[in-house]
This record gives sequence, C-alpha cells and structure tokens, in this order.
Amino acid sequence: ERRPTKITDRQNATMMLVGDVSNRTTILVDDLADTSNTITRAAKLLKKEGATKVYALITHGVLSGDAIERINASALDKVIVTNSVPQEEHKKLCPKLEVLEIGHIFAEVRLRF
Repeated sequence: ERRPTKITDRQNATMMLVGDVSNRTTILVDDLADTSNTITRAAKLLKKEGATKVYALITHGVLSGDAIERINASALDKVIVTNSVPQEEHKKLCPKLEVLEIGHIFAEVRLRF
C-alpha cells in the first residue's frame, strides 16, 4: 500500500496490486487489525481483479468500532486471528472469523526459558 506522507480529508490512501490474482486463492497477512479498513479494502481490490477466495491472517485482531460489521459486509471469505486479544464476542458476531489458540506457544516458551 502506498500512502501520501500526510493523509488529509481530501486525500485517500491508494492501493496497488502487483501480480496476477485472477482465478487464485489469495492470502492477506497483517500483524494488527483494528478497524479492518485496510484488509477489507485490499480484499475488495483482490476480488475485483479476479481472486476466487480472499483469506486474511492477522496476529492481533483488535477489531474495534465497526470492524466486525465491515468484515461481515466485505469481500473477505475468512479472517483468521490469534486469541492474543479476546475474541469471544467477535466470534459470535462474525461467521467469517476463525480464532487460533496461542496459549500453548507461550507455555512452551515459559518451559524452555
């Protein structure tokens, strides 16, 4: 994604797709999703360019404000997040959401160090 140095109300962040996604399954990877604006815009672009499926993999799904409504209405087929942020309420409201348990990873680190 390319953005102007400072985005004002009159400017929009632009997205640029590199490569051919037509008739392909695509995966968006992000470390954090708060409002989910970026991933839903990216999913829309990918579908517009012919992607058959769009999945999002997100480490920390904060999903604040209208993020869940935005995901539900989006071109995303599935959103996979970890439970580094509690997801119980989000999961009830979003059939596209899948949550991965990461507690055992932290437990293993604790045992090793």
